[in-house]
Amino acid sequence: MYKADRIYLEKMEEELLAPYAAKSSRSKGRVYEELPHPYRTEFQRDRDRIVHSKAFRRLEYKTQVFINHEGDHYRTRLTHTIEVAQITRSIARALRLNEDLAEALALAHDLGHTPFGHSGEREFNEIMKDEGGFEHNRQSLRVVEKLEERYDNFPGLNLTWETREGIVKHSSKNHPEIKMFAPDERPSPEAQIIDFADEIAYNNHDLDDGLSSGFLDIKDIKQLAVWEMARASIGEKNIPRDNKLLISKIIRTIINLLVTDFIDTFLNNIKRLSIKNYQDIRKASELTAGFSPGIQEASHELKKLLNNKLYQHYKVVRMGIKTQKLIRELFNLYMEFPNALPDSHYKRIKTDGLKQTISDYIAGMTDRFALQEHQKLTEPMIRV
Repeated sequence: MYKADRIYLEKMEEELLAPYAAKSSRSKGRVYEELPHPYRTEFQRDRDRIVHSKAFRRLEYKTQVFINHEGDHYRTRLTHTIEVAQITRSIARALRLNEDLAEALALAHDLGHTPFGHSGEREFNEIMKDEGGFEHNRQSLRVVEKLEERYDNFPGLNLTWETREGIVKHSSKNHPEIKMFAPDERPSPEAQIIDFADEIAYNNHDLDDGLSSGFLDIKDIKQLAVWEMARASIGEKNIPRDNKLLISKIIRTIINLLVTDFIDTFLNNIKRLSIKNYQDIRKASELTAGFSPGIQEASHELKKLLNNKLYQHYKVVRMGIKTQKLIRELFNLYMEFPNALPDSHYKRIKTDGLKQTISDYIAGMTDRFALQEHQKLTEPMIRV
């Protein structure tokens, strides 16, 4: 009788994964030492802990572009995360990278996102500017290292060094936290693909949601190079006559074109940069991950259109104004009346400071909960 225990899985990683892939048996470990699991690798445990966290469940009611009550079919931060994970797994498997680590990073990449999407994050960044600002990747790291409370013998989720590094280096800027995670080295290949899987997912599902909402005009989309690339790939005789089916087919074709180009470009870069092993990727003069120049230009054109036509649409801007005002008012109320915070957060003030405690509390809220809290604190007829 055969069984796939941890030793077997680690052996399979060594035999089947690319020489430049991260291997769970070579992990730098966890902050708090734990006994290994008999049937799961270290990166599998990370993935599972993320899925079972409260922060992950709350993504269901956090905005991507359209607030949850705008419609049942628009993406939320959770469905976006699932789409990123699906694209990530496909890429990681094709490149023979560590699929478990890549999936863990995809599932964790937005854990620290605020309610109300990027407008909420902009408001947090302004409020917290004297404390170094706010950035959701840094907050995601804070969530998994400290804010999640699920274990009695350590704070956070006690994830491996590799997962935590990938979280904080996702779309990274010069965060102070990066100093703890080999700041002079490139991210792991699994971490590198997250940025591009994220971009592929949000560009295309925002395009889909924008067209569904009527905020985007299909006439504008048809002018894009990536639209023409997709049409050429499908072939004129296979273009659906129904507009909804056409949009669906074009968008999934665009995703396929981008993913395929990314895989091919990654493999070309492996050869060009003479990558032989994991450390070669870490020490490389440039990122191994990327698109070819033509696809990069087409993707940039799509992103520019989304910014000008969707994210700056007057209705999206108006909703952003309301939500930023709500966050600011909530923050000011808790600053003036800190004892209005729940006990679980109020006790953190002594160690984390009032402003950081409030930031953690509001950033962890769903859209729905933030709206309810604002009503409870401002409308006398609403029960507290």
